[in-house]
Amino acid sequence: MKKSIWLVMCISLLLMKMQAEAESHRLFTSILAAYVNNGWVNYKALCKDKRLEEYIQQLADTNPDTITSEKARLAFWINTYNAYTLKIICDNYPVKSINDLHWGGLIIGTVLKKTIWDKDFVVINHKKTRLNSIEHEMIRPKFKEPRAHFVLVCASKSCPPLRSEAYEGEKLDQQLDDQARKFLNDPLKNRYDGNKKVAHISKIFSWFSGDFGKDDASILLFIAKFLPDTIANGIKHDPGKWDVDHMDYDWSLNGE
Repeated sequence: MKKSIWLVMCISLLLMKMQAEAESHRLFTSILAAYVNNGWVNYKALCKDKRLEEYIQQLADTNPDTITSEKARLAFWINTYNAYTLKIICDNYPVKSINDLHWGGLIIGTVLKKTIWDKDFVVINHKKTRLNSIEHEMIRPKFKEPRAHFVLVCASKSCPPLRSEAYEGEKLDQQLDDQARKFLNDPLKNRYDGNKKVAHISKIFSWFSGDFGKDDASILLFIAKFLPDTIANGIKHDPGKWDVDHMDYDWSLNGE
């Protein structure tokens, strides 16, 4: 009898933990739903809402190592990256581009590692870290999920659109697929000329090419999984005959 009671208690605790993880980003969802419309952010109103700092504090108090589900851990890091990006824009608002926050601008800042992405203003589990560390030392190498590139948002127009809800482990696959379709079918960010066999794709596929495939053909086959059949079939038939052009990146703010 005692063993049965102990087992029931363990199961109950596990279910409670899983439920808590599933609802851990509810506050962020309410914030995003209020200020994000089709990827466009109402920064003027968002930056006045104290709930963003409340959510940031929630992240700072969280030890991600205690999150049991791998998908929930990935969702945590994605939400952290996006929330702290919103925070740094709000801390400096009004701003025309996130590039205005780099020491020396984008090129010099990148070379000297003085960009805003290199600044240790992110706090997780009461320890400071950087946006670059989250993306390049945590998300990319540890989860090896190429679709993550379609959900990390750098507050710029050419970035994937910021979703109007937080990412949650229990529905993460569905959210990642949906974001991939939205981003890859947005003609302002990726477009495909079936007649000339030219794919005009985001610079994301140049910067992080190895995350998607070993060459242009394999990258196009990855992209084709999220395109309508009319374009996807043309790519799948002979991806090697397609040329790839990486589009200019618009760093202007993804909102106002």
